[in-house]
Amino acid sequence: MPRVSPPTLPSPLARLAAAVAVGLLAPAGALAAAPDPGAVQLPWGDALAALAQGASAALVPLAAAGATAALARVAGPLRFLVTTSLVERLVRNVGDYGLNAVSGAVKGRTLTVPLGSAVIAAAVQRAADQAPGWLLKEAVGLDGLAEKVFRSLPLEAAADAGNTLRPALRAARDRAGRTGPAS
Repeated sequence: MPRVSPPTLPSPLARLAAAVAVGLLAPAGALAAAPDPGAVQLPWGDALAALAQGASAALVPLAAAGATAALARVAGPLRFLVTTSLVERLVRNVGDYGLNAVSGAVKGRTLTVPLGSAVIAAAVQRAADQAPGWLLKEAVGLDGLAEKVFRSLPLEAAADAGNTLRPALRAARDRAGRTGPAS
């Protein structure tokens, strides 16, 4: 006689899948059947719409808060990056202006101490005349801008802050004193 194995019970996952399938297909089957005059009809579509509306009412503010928090985390570094690049561009532009404005200064060539001072003074004066105040503030004022221009120029080995930068700052302040406030 052939041996017959006893029937096995379905796994919990299979039972759950079957229950979900019955739950989803039962309303469709009820619609297909002829209406029974004594049967109670449940408006499950309305309940599902109300559930979806309630879920969206709870999730939309959470999503908005998450997006705002992400923007706040990115805004600080992004502002720093943009401001830094604008200050670097200002230094490059006023430095190029200073090189073009001073007779004897040539871009790409090493500048002597007096020539370097004159270029820095012209660059700082140009920034004082043309740059917006908030950008000068980000560059740490005219003194900070002068230091940045000083570091960007190709100066001879004897040039240092004492013999090149300070005279340029004095000249820029004297010129600004004659034409109005520079800071």
